[in-house]
Amino acid sequence: MPGDRVKICGLSTAETLRAALDAGADLVGFVHFPKSPRHVGLEEGARLSAQAKGHAERVLLLVDPDDALVAASVAAIEPDLIQLHGGETPERVIEIRRASGRPVMKALGVAGREDLAGMTAYAGAADRILLDARPPKGADLPGGNGQAFDWEILSGTDLPVGLMLSGGLTPGNVSEALRRTGVTAVDVSSGVEGSPGVKDPALIRAFLAAVRGR
Repeated sequence: MPGDRVKICGLSTAETLRAALDAGADLVGFVHFPKSPRHVGLEEGARLSAQAKGHAERVLLLVDPDDALVAASVAAIEPDLIQLHGGETPERVIEIRRASGRPVMKALGVAGREDLAGMTAYAGAADRILLDARPPKGADLPGGNGQAFDWEILSGTDLPVGLMLSGGLTPGNVSEALRRTGVTAVDVSSGVEGSPGVKDPALIRAFLAAVRGR
């Protein structure tokens, strides 16, 4: 479906970024979070961002950043959008939007229907909401764990405009996810990797083809 938007997150090499761009990704994500196997330093992130400029929306993923990190990473990577994937409050989201001058997408961890209640507060603070599977207890990463939540809990829920779905998506299930949830934007990271942090160009192409071929 032409209106569906796809984000390939956690890109860390010129080769895999090129694969995502050539396959038609609408958004490409660069993770600046040292605990992540997808982490890119600011110098490398700047090079990748320059490669993507004008071809896709560039997303900078940060986790509970302080003001200094926001300023330094935005200056280096020049993102079109900041994705916050930590425990940032709605008030902190607003602060980061104002300080950075960039739109912000807030990721919310979901395990059950009760977790959807937080969307209302964040929808008024962030430009977009991303729903991701809540990480397993004790996990080091707030996302990119390759797990899906029960998509049925979105049924009958008033979803914010521009909502993006993440969590356990793969080339094999993304069409079903779009059909069952009614969302029009998806985000994938581990689902297009051959091993943690290592993107597979063939899986990236298969993912985009699965979305576009619906």
